[in-house]
Amino acid sequence: MTPQACEKPPHIVFLFSDTGGGHRSAAQAIIEALDVEFPEQYTWEMVDFFRYYAPPPFNTAADAYAPMAQVPDLWEFGFLASNGKYRSSFIQRVLWPYVKGSVAKLIEDHPADLLLSVHPIINTPLLRGLGTHRPKYMTVITDMVSTHTWWYEKSVDVLIVPTYEAYRRGLELGVDPHKMHVVGLPIADKFTHLMSKQEAREALGLPQDLPLALLVSGGDGMGPLEETVKAIVDQKTRIGLVAVAGKNEALKARLESLEYPCPAFIKGFVTNMSDYMAASDVIITKAGPGTISEAFIAGLPIILYSKMPGQEDGNVDYVVNHEAGLWLPDPQDVAATLKRWMDNPAELEKYRQNSVSQARPDSSRIIARTAMGLLGKFPLETIKYYN
Repeated sequence: MTPQACEKPPHIVFLFSDTGGGHRSAAQAIIEALDVEFPEQYTWEMVDFFRYYAPPPFNTAADAYAPMAQVPDLWEFGFLASNGKYRSSFIQRVLWPYVKGSVAKLIEDHPADLLLSVHPIINTPLLRGLGTHRPKYMTVITDMVSTHTWWYEKSVDVLIVPTYEAYRRGLELGVDPHKMHVVGLPIADKFTHLMSKQEAREALGLPQDLPLALLVSGGDGMGPLEETVKAIVDQKTRIGLVAVAGKNEALKARLESLEYPCPAFIKGFVTNMSDYMAASDVIITKAGPGTISEAFIAGLPIILYSKMPGQEDGNVDYVVNHEAGLWLPDPQDVAATLKRWMDNPAELEKYRQNSVSQARPDSSRIIARTAMGLLGKFPLETIKYYN
């Protein structure tokens, strides 16, 4: 047996927390890409650092996320109050004595060849706890534009950013430009091989003879989905509707109780969003970065009808400035715009083309190659980034 055959595969620890669905899904998308590109060449584990290692009250962060998100003013205050070069650094220094024991325990429990973070809060304390002689460390930013200062820890080995706007923010904060790579957000591999619209509709039992609008509220059922559906129904536009209520069973039940003059399909939490996007002609959604990035790949014109203030403001600007969609928080405006688009296919097509021009379908595989490159298992110099 050769020494190479006896060599233990490198171990990657993914650092995330369920403060919003995007962090977990980002880690899973990268793991999926690693399995496609480097099968059986590495081992991995996911660690929810808030839930299992943060001291009280921070260990309740995942459970507190959804209730806090329902109070936009509170969320915006927390985001903006902590988001500044000096404020962010001050908060980290003040908290360090309280969290350093938990950080040391995390490091002891999860030895790694590469630590890959998809969350902004853990990076500074963990790198401080690791010290000089440490494994490789890579951060993948999972916000699109309004990126918090905590993402930009200067001592990481590689910082993956989703957009040029996020890259420029890193430069402003003093991050070495050679460490930053514009890649896009990590997206599930199924978005690299979408079905045709006809195939997707056939597979999902959706009508072939109508334009189709997909309304998405996020995994926790946030946003004015019910009011928007009612406004579209009242407009009597010739269109089919798919409304995804996520885990909000009460919302799903209320939507199911409505009378529809058009074909309407009410769904709860779905795991095949790629199929629904492939089947649709337009998406109406909260301004979550993952959903927007997926919509770009599916080539969908986007109507954004809600956002997390502060954190998702830049996402709205990005979609609007690239003319890939519109910001319409008023349900009546959504309904009127949808009708106008259905009556003016050329306008709809303009937004579709602009949307697909922002697509980064290879993002997860680029991230996977970069991770293995840091481990000496792939030639980093051959990777093509968007900067």
